[in-house]
Amino acid sequence: MGELDGRVALITGGARGQGAAEAALFRREGATVVVTDVLDEQGERTAGSLGCEYLHLDVTSEEQWQAAVDDVVDRHGRLDVLMNNAGIFKPAQLLNTPTEVWDQTVAINQTGVFLGMRTGAKAMIEAGNGGSIINTSSVAGLEGVFGSTAYGATKWAVTGMTRTVAKELGKHGIRVNSIHPGVIATDMTEGMLDDERGRKMIDRQPIRRVGTSEDIAEMALFLASDRSSYCTGQAFTVDGGLHG
Repeated sequence: MGELDGRVALITGGARGQGAAEAALFRREGATVVVTDVLDEQGERTAGSLGCEYLHLDVTSEEQWQAAVDDVVDRHGRLDVLMNNAGIFKPAQLLNTPTEVWDQTVAINQTGVFLGMRTGAKAMIEAGNGGSIINTSSVAGLEGVFGSTAYGATKWAVTGMTRTVAKELGKHGIRVNSIHPGVIATDMTEGMLDDERGRKMIDRQPIRRVGTSEDIAEMALFLASDRSSYCTGQAFTVDGGLHG
């Protein structure tokens, strides 16, 4: 028996990194998993290798969100888990942040999560089975992180939206929580962990290693499963103890 037997999960940004690790673990635990991304070739390859389904989804598009959720519900009759994982990170201090970078970061990291929660929650409410919405924030959504004005702003927004929406959806049996990764080795952080700042950050952690996508996937599984049935509106930090 898997922890997610009979459940249907949609994961954004699932072509690689944390999203792919979450898809793999959810699938092993019995869920029907729909991987979505804008990286179609890589997404189809990842989904195929894991026994998952694949859909193209630009999370900034309201129309594409509706089409993706409708497709999942039409084929499977329900949506139980929504994993809002898609995001970008383009580090820059305030004075060096182009407006285009700000707009793109907000569109993907913040508006994408808003659209996903709104669309997914409506489907969950209509089905009447409750559900779990899991939003990927960051430790940058818990504190000010130097050199990440746009990214930090969106991750604080995800933290706030999570807590607010959890209070709104609790009466429908829908739980909403956020995961806050620390230093995680992914495509998005490639090259950033080898500099002096990255090494100092790792040295400050009680657990002195770089986190993995699988570390985040295990937390996502907990939040998707019945083990977290009394948890909602919470920020779950996975950072090697850096913010302990």
